[in-house]
Amino acid sequence: MLMPYFSSGAARRFVGAWLLLLPLFSFTRSDRPAYRLFTAQGQPADYDQMLAQLAQADVVLFGEQHNDPMAHWLELQLAKDLSRLKGPGKLVLGMEMFERDVQPLVAQYAAGTLPDSAFERQSRPWPNYATDYRPLLQFARDAKVPVVGTNAPRRYAQQVARGSLTALDQLPANEKSYLVPLPMKVDFDLPGYKKMAAMFGDASAHGGGGGRNIIQAQALKDATMAYYIRRSLAPGQTMLHLNGSFHSDNHDGIVAYLRSEAKPGLRVKTLSVTTQSQLQQLDKSNLDVADYVIVVPEDMTKTY
Repeated sequence: MLMPYFSSGAARRFVGAWLLLLPLFSFTRSDRPAYRLFTAQGQPADYDQMLAQLAQADVVLFGEQHNDPMAHWLELQLAKDLSRLKGPGKLVLGMEMFERDVQPLVAQYAAGTLPDSAFERQSRPWPNYATDYRPLLQFARDAKVPVVGTNAPRRYAQQVARGSLTALDQLPANEKSYLVPLPMKVDFDLPGYKKMAAMFGDASAHGGGGGRNIIQAQALKDATMAYYIRRSLAPGQTMLHLNGSFHSDNHDGIVAYLRSEAKPGLRVKTLSVTTQSQLQQLDKSNLDVADYVIVVPEDMTKTY
């Protein structure tokens, strides 16, 4: 109660001042958030609680939309926070964006022994590297966080898309070393691959050798990334791995290969970035896509 502590005039002035401040506290009804964070079940999630859980994982797969600026900003924040929380030597950064045959360059750059200009000239960076991925690599270099390029070189995926996995049979041993050990199995019944089959069907008209070959090319990438994620982890470390969301959504793709080959008890957490017309609640179509879902507005600006 106000009256025991204020005169009636002071009380009126206090209440008046409080009423004037009310609009400042009503921002939650009219704010314009750049993103919202949800659990797999669609409950609003707290970043710090999520961070504590991710720090206990062996592998964190961050499924991004490659041209989404919020995804890239959050990747950088998460890398910084995990590095701080886990301590020196306990975080590894893995990236789909760099292929296995340029890993020596990635390691040299992360160690500070290769200049930016030489790295960008030789490592085949993605077109949006300068805006979206260079800040992460620069952070890793400054914080002494190892960086691992995990992806299969694209020329081999292209060969598979044209001629199936058998196109790799005649590769010399040094080139096979850039890939998951061959021969590899492909589970065409994985939900993500079944979705691809429905999308592509007979894809020979698109320059491929049919839908099954395109799925095999995707599987080569997923399996290679999973293989080098496992190989690059030491006990007690967490790898924050950046990849397109299709590679890890629905606990599929990379996750399936991680679990099929890993020792029991491997702790894997997934995040997925998606867009919605509204950010108040998670659309039903996005439930259970990942352990945590990051929703950004549909009209968010793009980096390309």
